[in-house]
Amino acid sequence: MNIRRCLFYIAYVLVFIFCIAPFFWLLVTSLKTNDKIYSLPISYLPLNPSLDAYRSIILDKLFLRYILNSLIVSSLTATVCLFVSVLAAYSIARLKLRYKGILQFSLLVASIFPQIIFLVPLYELMSKLRLMNNPLGLIFPYVAFSLPLAVWVLVGFFKTIPKEIEEQAMVDGFSRLDILRRIILPLSWPALATTAILIFIGPFAWNEFLFSLSFMMKEASKTVPVGIAILSGTSMYEIPWNRICAACVLTTLPLVIFVFVFQKKIISGLTRGAIKG
Repeated sequence: MNIRRCLFYIAYVLVFIFCIAPFFWLLVTSLKTNDKIYSLPISYLPLNPSLDAYRSIILDKLFLRYILNSLIVSSLTATVCLFVSVLAAYSIARLKLRYKGILQFSLLVASIFPQIIFLVPLYELMSKLRLMNNPLGLIFPYVAFSLPLAVWVLVGFFKTIPKEIEEQAMVDGFSRLDILRRIILPLSWPALATTAILIFIGPFAWNEFLFSLSFMMKEASKTVPVGIAILSGTSMYEIPWNRICAACVLTTLPLVIFVFVFQKKIISGLTRGAIKG
C-alpha cells in the first residue's frame, strides 16, 4: 500500500511539473532582456530580472484595446451561448422529442470538424452581412462552435434533477418556462457557472485565433491572441520574445487564478452531470 501511495505521489509530481513547465518558462523568459534570451549557456532562472517587457505591454494602449476587445467578445459569447444552450439542453433533457438521440449525436459530430473548413464560407457570410471588424462577426461563429459543449454539459446536469419537482410544479399551474426560470435555473447554478467559464476560456472565445485574424482587419478590432502574434520588436528582423511571453503571462495568469479559485465549483458542475445519463 505504501509503495502504491509513493508511486501515486511521484506520478502526481511529474504530471504537475509537466503541466506547469511551459508557464514557468514563459514567466522566466518574460523577465529576461532579449539579448539574455539568446545567450549561452541557457539560464533557467533570470539572474537580473527585468520588468521592462511588462512595462512596455502595460503602457501599450493598442494592446490594452486588444484585451478589452477579447473581454467584450468572450463575455457576450458566454452570455448568448448560455442562454441558447439552457433552452436547448432543457428541451433535450425533459421534452419528448422525436429523434432525440440523433440530435444529441449530431451535436457531438458538429464539434469534431475543425474550424478552418468553415473559414471561407464564414468569411463570405460576414462580408455580405457587413460584420467585418465588428465584434458580432466573431460572436456569432463563437456561439455556434461553443454550443455543442454547453448543451452536452447542461443536458447531463438537468437529467440529475428529479422529475417529481417539475411534476409537482405543473400540478400547481406552472408552465415549462416558469419551471425552468423559477426552479431549474436556481438549482443548476453550479453547472451554469461551469459552462460559462468553459465557454469564456475555451478555444472559441478568449483563446480563438483563426477567425479573429481573418475577420478583424483593423488594428483596433483585433483580440488578444492576434495581438500577441503581431507584437513587433525594435526592428522587423527582431522577434520580441520577452514582450510576447510577458503578454502571454498577463493574459493567462488571471484566468489561471480564476479557475484555481473556482476549481471545486467547476468540478462539481461537471461531475454532477455524469451521475445520471
